Amino acid sequence: MACFLVPAAEAVVATVVEKAVESKEKNEETPSVETEEVSKVPFSRKLKWLTYLLWGGAILLAFEHIWHGEVVPWFPFLTAMGDPGDAAEMFSEMATVGVAMAVLITVVWIGMCVVSDMILRRNSGKVSRSTNL
Repeated sequence: MACFLVPAAEAVVATVVEKAVESKEKNEETPSVETEEVSKVPFSRKLKWLTYLLWGGAILLAFEHIWHGEVVPWFPFLTAMGDPGDAAEMFSEMATVGVAMAVLITVVWIGMCVVSDMILRRNSGKVSRSTNL
């Protein structure tokens, strides 16, 4: 019914954190001489991956809920909010399904970050070995 609100809320928080980290990284950025060493992916870019995953999932879920008539363009917007029994079911769904989806998206993102770091580390080793020959 409203499970898409949990990933959307996490997406809002992640977007705010991403912008803060991005501005901090820009302030700390110092011009340096280009080296052949492969640099690591900035944390702000990794946070951008998370926000893309969260916003995309929330939008797709919202579309699905609109398609099934659970979200309407008039107040209270969620059809479950009209009846207290339905509202309790909606909050239960948000607490179980919504949180599970947000956690799963975050775990997938963590996996993406680990894999990208492993790939960069592996490529960095290849570059340094080839320059030593």
